[in-house]
Amino acid sequence: MTESVPAKEGIYERDKVLYVIGPKAIAKVSSALASDTRAKILAILQKGPADLEDLANLVNQSKANVSSQIRRLEEVDIVRSKYSPGQRGIKKIVELMVNKMVMVIAPDKLQEAQEKDLI
Repeated sequence: MTESVPAKEGIYERDKVLYVIGPKAIAKVSSALASDTRAKILAILQKGPADLEDLANLVNQSKANVSSQIRRLEEVDIVRSKYSPGQRGIKKIVELMVNKMVMVIAPDKLQEAQEKDLI
């Protein structure tokens, strides 16, 4: 099964797959993933959406710090947050948006790789 990989440099999310095309996009996503706390958050979110307070308790960090970590992951479309009513105000619910990442270092070689069915 051949995937339709975007050819233009950037970060794209399609059908739970994050396409990271080109060196600048790869650096941005790699930076967002380069944290033990963010890795723990992603592991938790693989099981399903979670609210910010639960995430903070599970990774043993403050809500402010976890909110900052979530923001970094949102910037590269790995997670998405929504707000819903809670017992005492509004709860921030975080959801994992991707379950696979495809990184393409040289987008100019992309069409050739697709034609050879390497992707």
